[in-house]
Amino acid sequence: MFIIKSKYLIPSAEDVHVDHSLVVEGEDIVEILPNEEVEKKYPNAKIIDKSNSILMPGFINGHMHQYGVLSRGIPANVEFKDFEGFLWNYWWPFIENRIGLKEVKATTKASAIELIESGVIGFCDTLEAPNTEEGTLIEQGKLLEEIGMKAVLSLESCERISYENGVKCLDENSRLIDWSRKNSKMINGIMCTHTTFTCSEDFLKLAYEKAKHLQAPWQFHLSESIYEVNYCLKKYNKLPVKYLDDLGLLGEDVLASQCVKVNEEEIQILKKKGVKVVHMPLSNCEVGGGFAPIHELLEAGVEIALGTDGYINDFFSVMKSAFLLHKAVKEDASVMPASKVFKMATEYGAKVLGWKDTGKLIPDNKADFIIMEDNFKTPVTLDNIFDQIVVQGEKEFIDSVYINGKPVLENKVLKTIDKSQVFKDMKTVAEEFWKF
Repeated sequence: MFIIKSKYLIPSAEDVHVDHSLVVEGEDIVEILPNEEVEKKYPNAKIIDKSNSILMPGFINGHMHQYGVLSRGIPANVEFKDFEGFLWNYWWPFIENRIGLKEVKATTKASAIELIESGVIGFCDTLEAPNTEEGTLIEQGKLLEEIGMKAVLSLESCERISYENGVKCLDENSRLIDWSRKNSKMINGIMCTHTTFTCSEDFLKLAYEKAKHLQAPWQFHLSESIYEVNYCLKKYNKLPVKYLDDLGLLGEDVLASQCVKVNEEEIQILKKKGVKVVHMPLSNCEVGGGFAPIHELLEAGVEIALGTDGYINDFFSVMKSAFLLHKAVKEDASVMPASKVFKMATEYGAKVLGWKDTGKLIPDNKADFIIMEDNFKTPVTLDNIFDQIVVQGEKEFIDSVYINGKPVLENKVLKTIDKSQVFKDMKTVAEEFWKF
């Protein structure tokens, strides 16, 4: 058993305690007590004194692509003006189609470090590598378990190469789901497809049936740009959400990423069916996809997590952009308050990934938390604490990250992975990968 004292202890977006301690035994949270009482009740417990710091739930990244590290600065020399050009002329030929196990191993370690150092305790990854070796997902899962991170892993499946290739990728997801249930407490699997414009009706139904048979969730990208909307209207005379709903494919076990170009009717369908959503504000900017109607989705009651998309993995940058961009789009400074963004980064992240024992610091939940130094230039108060964290917070303020009660970052030192060696190896793999 150990106790961590704090200046501010944040169990959730609705609750903040001053001068309180978190009591942890094994992997679990036991209780929260005032600092002056905790040692009396637990005189033999180890005390970690962080009484000048902020203790809060670890962040949860609802959608990313770990392999995306390889694309940073890649000399592809390809111009694209829209999302269609981004995929067909750049991303698919230069990145996705060339990813194999070697690249997955290097990027898994490198991006995990980036996530941990910005306070992320777990994430959902979509590997987009249709030509990778069989067993890649299990190897990725083993690496992450060694590092000590929680993760939901998947291989994106579609028919853009061939139907047979798509089925092969679906089967890779099935193997990972089965392996994770038998072998891991930290890793989960999820069935995964791409979009309505790379998957036929029959293929989508096959993925749905496989997920249903395995009693597993299913995720896909949805309306990331106007391209998918126009495709569905032209081919099916329906908007993407309506098309999927008419096929009977939407439900509470569905995780839809992006949802940039959804209208009010589609939002109501997503809410009615209980579909979960992940918002990627920064990557939406990169590909010129537009601004997702997050305010409207939240108002409708849709649960939305935040994701990095593997583009910029600093979670503080993601939170800042979610807080700021929608105010500009709506021309309303009241939308997306900091406490709501914080909830999306923690509690909603856990909910959309189906993690029932994390996202909040409450008794019997897993001890997944971060310790943040109070290095703010102005005082932190009960009235401004979420604004300070979301708007003025920086990853450099993160002192420690605990996952299942174990430190993966402690006093700013990574405990489970050699950062210098990983980044050296990552650069070597990237240099080789960039040789077209």
